[in-house]
Amino acid sequence: MTFMNMPNWLKQRAFLTPDRKALVFENKTWTFAELYNETLKKASLLSLSGIQEGHFCGVLAANRPEMIFTIQALQQIGAVAVLLNSRLTTEEIEWQLRDASASHLLFDSLHEKKAAAILGIRSISISDDLTDARFTPRERCSMSEICSIMYTSGTTGRPKGVIQTYGNHYASATASALNLGLHVDDSWLCTVPLFHISGYSILMKSILYGMEVRLFEKFDAVAINELLQNGEATIISVVSAMLSNMVNRLSGTYSPRFRCMLLGGGPVPLSILEQCKQKNIPVFQTYGMTETSSQIVTLAPEYATEKLGSVGKPLFPCAVKIDGEDEGEILVSGPNVTPGYLNRQEANESSFQDGWFHTGDIGRLDDDGFLYVLDRRSDLIISGGENIYPAEIESVLISHPAIHEAGVTGVADKKWGSVPAAFYVAHHPVTSEELAAFCGEKMASYKVPAYFVKTGELPRNASNKLMRRELAARWSDDHAH
Repeated sequence: MTFMNMPNWLKQRAFLTPDRKALVFENKTWTFAELYNETLKKASLLSLSGIQEGHFCGVLAANRPEMIFTIQALQQIGAVAVLLNSRLTTEEIEWQLRDASASHLLFDSLHEKKAAAILGIRSISISDDLTDARFTPRERCSMSEICSIMYTSGTTGRPKGVIQTYGNHYASATASALNLGLHVDDSWLCTVPLFHISGYSILMKSILYGMEVRLFEKFDAVAINELLQNGEATIISVVSAMLSNMVNRLSGTYSPRFRCMLLGGGPVPLSILEQCKQKNIPVFQTYGMTETSSQIVTLAPEYATEKLGSVGKPLFPCAVKIDGEDEGEILVSGPNVTPGYLNRQEANESSFQDGWFHTGDIGRLDDDGFLYVLDRRSDLIISGGENIYPAEIESVLISHPAIHEAGVTGVADKKWGSVPAAFYVAHHPVTSEELAAFCGEKMASYKVPAYFVKTGELPRNASNKLMRRELAARWSDDHAH
């Protein structure tokens, strides 16, 4: 056996620690032996429905146990999971299924209507079950083999299918363990979508580590706070919007058993990090993406004050560099980085050069090698020749007591070419003049938004990332002449 050819992960895990808890959902618990058994039942159903090794299968499902059984079942067969964002329209899902040449669409009972509207593909309900698990799983998997496909959130242009191999997931789980450590009693709370890399990677870690996953169908700040205060989980993955919600509702502190708040999903307002410090919340700020199979750079809590705002240093054995003298595009490399995009030769040629992946994000490295992510290159506002980062303005706005959330985008301006426009959700009334004065005290005048727009909510994708492109479109629609 070589490293490139490993035993069936779930089968091996069920053999090694059959009675250890694998999954907790609502009031039900599955051991690894039980998880394996449920997976074989699902694999039997899928196999009898015509799914074979090498098939690409769309998965449209909620964060429920049957989705986990299905993801694992596809691995037992050797089929590829094409993870579909359940918030997408029928048309968008159809496009992704066609792009991936998917043979089947697997859906749960919550998505029956949407699945029924998707034509030209064989659909299978994963809410159906076979009582008999007469399925022979494959014995090994190759590290170079495709395990999953996830489409980028499409913050710019048509989404691209990111290829993730078994080796990518293995390297990601290993790099995370080398950084965060492994505790035998770890329990990772998963409230992020399983169709997103932050959720899917938790499942891979669970099998490889022999670790319990506490699955939530939807994010619920109150319930999660209670669980963390009771010491029922040790790690949770969040984005800043989720963390802000949790911290604002938290009275008291979390259990000493809770050891890691893994915070990703883009630049984080410093005010949130300061609140966490006050409440002794161990925040590990992190940077990663679908193309890196989850985190690739992480900041340990001991540097949280000294390097406030940094996402840390690359995980072992990954590397990061900046394409430029000071600020520039962030380039990354490592065994967790995707081999490429599905059917996208042009994108592959421009994104992968000399062993480095071009992330499309702007950042800088300090003298100690800590990475600071400034913004998406596509979101950069160039106003009168000056570079303006929306995330910097958002961070200032969120620190105002009246502001709950803020999103900034560039809008056309005859004099400057482009100027910042700020959309905000308020806790209580505040005027544009007050906000402009507040921003003017904290940053250069050219960065102060030219416009302030009050809104009920900000557009976010399923990963809770702010969709600034939609803010720009909203502005254009409102100001079309």
